[in-house]
Amino acid sequence: MTDDAHRFTGMYDECRQRVWAYVVSRAGRQVADEVVSETFAIAWRRLDDVPEPALPWLLGVARNVLRDNVRAELRREAMAGELRAWVEGDVADQVTERIGVLRALAALREDDREILVLVAWHGLTPKEAAKVIGCSSAAYRVRLHRARKRLRQAMEAAGESPHEPAAERPKSRVRNLSEEWS
Repeated sequence: MTDDAHRFTGMYDECRQRVWAYVVSRAGRQVADEVVSETFAIAWRRLDDVPEPALPWLLGVARNVLRDNVRAELRREAMAGELRAWVEGDVADQVTERIGVLRALAALREDDREILVLVAWHGLTPKEAAKVIGCSSAAYRVRLHRARKRLRQAMEAAGESPHEPAAERPKSRVRNLSEEWS
């Protein structure tokens, strides 16, 4: 056995249970084996970077692997949500509706578009969006109110009514976004 293999085996034998316990305490038994395996695979690839004692370093790697797994799960859920939004109702109606919203949005000034998009598409709070724009929260809220008003006008001019009764319009993600703007 090489020195690297001997060192890794000793580290694995000494730390595996404690890394597993750490992962179980953070994420449960269902993912523990996978995260521990990934943690030690990383340790093997980066064996020269593993300090003595190895346990704190291994726990940090396990924490990062868990964080990456959570991010991946969030991405999968977001994609599934997007796909569900497209299969609800008639796709042609949703595409037509989206085109109407995008046309109305394109008809606005760049400043209005940015103000609306920061909240509706990027999910920022008005306070966070105000920091991006470089103004106070109060000023941002005024600008947002005015931009929403201009979006409603642009949608009405394009023949897309943002205020149809709910029973007469299909429920879709695009409609939800346009309602956030109005």
